[in-house]
Amino acid sequence: MNGAESLVRTLVAGGVDVCFTNPGTSEMHFVAALDRVEGMRCVLGLFEGVVTGAADGYYRMKGTPASTLLHLGPGLANGLANLHNAKKAHSGIVNIVGQHATYHIGYNAPLTSDIEGLARPMSSWVRTSPDAKSVAADGAAAIAAAKSSPPQIATLILPADTAWNEADGIAQVPADSQRASYSAQAVDHAAKVLRNGGASTLLLMTGSALTEHGLALAAQIAGKTGCKVMGQTYNPRMARGRGRFAIDRIPYVIEQALPILKDFKNIVLVEANDPVAFFAYPNKPSMLKPQGCEVHRMTSGAENSVAALEALAGALHAQPQDRQPQKMVEIAKPTGALTHASIAQAIAMAIPENAIVVDESITTGRGFFPPTAAAAPHDWLQNMGGSIGFSTPVATGAAVACPDRKVICMVGDGSAMYTLQSLWTQAREGLNVVTIVFANKIYQILRGEFDGVGAGEPGQRAQDMLKIDRPDLDFVALAKGMGVPGRAVANADDFNKALAEAVAEPGPRLIEVQM
Repeated sequence: MNGAESLVRTLVAGGVDVCFTNPGTSEMHFVAALDRVEGMRCVLGLFEGVVTGAADGYYRMKGTPASTLLHLGPGLANGLANLHNAKKAHSGIVNIVGQHATYHIGYNAPLTSDIEGLARPMSSWVRTSPDAKSVAADGAAAIAAAKSSPPQIATLILPADTAWNEADGIAQVPADSQRASYSAQAVDHAAKVLRNGGASTLLLMTGSALTEHGLALAAQIAGKTGCKVMGQTYNPRMARGRGRFAIDRIPYVIEQALPILKDFKNIVLVEANDPVAFFAYPNKPSMLKPQGCEVHRMTSGAENSVAALEALAGALHAQPQDRQPQKMVEIAKPTGALTHASIAQAIAMAIPENAIVVDESITTGRGFFPPTAAAAPHDWLQNMGGSIGFSTPVATGAAVACPDRKVICMVGDGSAMYTLQSLWTQAREGLNVVTIVFANKIYQILRGEFDGVGAGEPGQRAQDMLKIDRPDLDFVALAKGMGVPGRAVANADDFNKALAEAVAEPGPRLIEVQM
């Protein structure tokens, strides 16, 4: 058994049974091992950003890490943007990155680079295997790191000769580290704040707190104390839809966030971070909370937030009957022109039971939350790191993790072009993903940011850097070229029909919404 095979067998034995791959020469013995060893599903991506983003989406839905296979430093570098997003989402991933043979590195061949240096900013665990007999144990340590609490991105660098030389066998993966329960003292303090603060207290949540059960507990707490419950602007995964406690998120736009937060005297954090602006703007604050507002952390991402919320509800004597009824936006099939409101209504109507919605709709999607709260129960995934090209790979990984669930991916035309190769992987694997591309032919968010930072009135050259035209992109043709059926729509009636057909059909579909 060579080092590569010892690693594959260790991965499978450790519960890592999916590998999103984009290999090269240095990884061929690992490819051969993947071919020989039963139990590993190999999913090819045509760009490394698809591979790393798919691993992120897989973890968010499965709760266990997948592996990736990347080619040397440049291959890892191509995948870093979506590893950044995965790190912000606390997704566990095991990256296997090929390296030149140990004796070849010193010759400074064209692809030689500092792979560890490239890996460290996005990885919490980095190691280069020194020899074949170390590979299995290093792989086991990488799996343990990816499964730790909070989960981590682990990057194992595999020199080619450590893959082809003789190894000892598989290594046992250490037992999964248990998520720390919570601090009883922090819960008692939060209960005191909520008793005294009432409506002037915000319970700000993210992460595991946004499960259906976590939200139900928050609804009881809000009903009992009068506090407000909100989510961060972006969240890794949120349970939504009929029968679930619907919460608002802190708006992205500073001018919208400030008045919402201005009256809070206390913020209790449940895995969430202090509310801050995404960027700095002249004469605008970086911190969104009002002056004098006190922040109290109840749980971190390493703790069991649902258990903490149960304890908090108990301390406050908050019962299910304390939940207050919520008034939902009525949803109906829209007709006529495509507007942000009619698009939101159409999507809310179309979301099937138990769907997964991956949201990178950015400006078009800012009004999607109110109507979709009344849609069929679903999970909503968002971009935690802000690096675009997130949604189509994450939708791909989510569909691999949950083949029995329909995935709806919403993306702007500019973002879609970063990782459009995801469609090819979806076609090859027969994944149940509906990709909705909002084609407004402009980086609309950047046009808004241009005004937001006070850069003046854009001239022609500035406008040309913000628009996506001359030539116009044809997403239906692009999808067809990668094996995905698509259609374009220009009114609400056609959008309703296209959504219904795409949701009903198995396999991938694309809808271009021409705005």
